[in-house]
Amino acid sequence: MKVGLLGGSFNPAHGGHMHISSDAKRRLGLDQVWWLVSPQNPLKSTTGMAILSDRVAGAEAAAMAPWIRVTDLEQDLGTDRTWKTLQMLRIRFPKVQFVWLMGADNLAQVPKWSRWSKIFQTVHVAVFDRSPYSHKALSGKASSRFSSRRLRASRPIALWQKKKPMWVYVAQRRHGASSTAIRSGCDD
Repeated sequence: MKVGLLGGSFNPAHGGHMHISSDAKRRLGLDQVWWLVSPQNPLKSTTGMAILSDRVAGAEAAAMAPWIRVTDLEQDLGTDRTWKTLQMLRIRFPKVQFVWLMGADNLAQVPKWSRWSKIFQTVHVAVFDRSPYSHKALSGKASSRFSSRRLRASRPIALWQKKKPMWVYVAQRRHGASSTAIRSGCDD
């Protein structure tokens, strides 16, 4: 089974999460996408953060496809770092092939994450275009560090045949939703 992992606060979940999930399923040949609702992102303030159960419930309401699984696995696993979560998921689900899904905004700031390069070494990574962050992300530290391991194929599904670390950048139609904008009451 091939599973895409989309982690985040989901504060709140929105159409952009559905957009990246649908695109990832289609382009990467995924069987499922798991939305990993984080108990608390260590890089984000707790101010304005809804409680975990409310964010999970909101994500369940926003997940409009039977192949999306909303989960608070990080809470169950007792992990608060992505690299550790991924290692534990590979142990718990040894027959599942995982790919980490992220927007270009996260690729730009992933070097701030704990042991971030371990993410690329543990699972394949698919980065989805998210203007206006794309240029900064593609010229940033993570992109540079793994430049020789970037799949330059027009078919992202080829990612599965490549040895890790391997990542792919997927251009896609822009979706304007943003949790920050939704919380502030702005249209993006």
